[in-house]
Amino acid sequence: MTSSESALRPGEQLASSVCATRVVVVRAPARGRPAIACGGGPMVPAAGKLAAPSGGPAGASADAANATLVGKRYVDEAGTVELLCVAPGTGELTCDGAPMSIKAAKPLPASD
Repeated sequence: MTSSESALRPGEQLASSVCATRVVVVRAPARGRPAIACGGGPMVPAAGKLAAPSGGPAGASADAANATLVGKRYVDEAGTVELLCVAPGTGELTCDGAPMSIKAAKPLPASD
């Protein structure tokens, strides 16, 4: 984790620097700032990013299996970072270099 920058905060919006992916931080570690990336490029604050890159970005993966999906929650392996995708893109989300996975839905209780 990189601690030179301010800590990652829930509610913070991030945008990919290589594709159209945008996320909102749902859960973040109390200390430090993990390196969040998409398609191999770092995620940047969404407020400073006005438009998605045009054309096919060089760093983004063209594999549809790794594309980010709108409305899905992505978590790191330890479960300390959770991101909600608000705009889909072609890149794969990573946290500290490790791919993030889609969070599974919790089963609803049975109502008999």
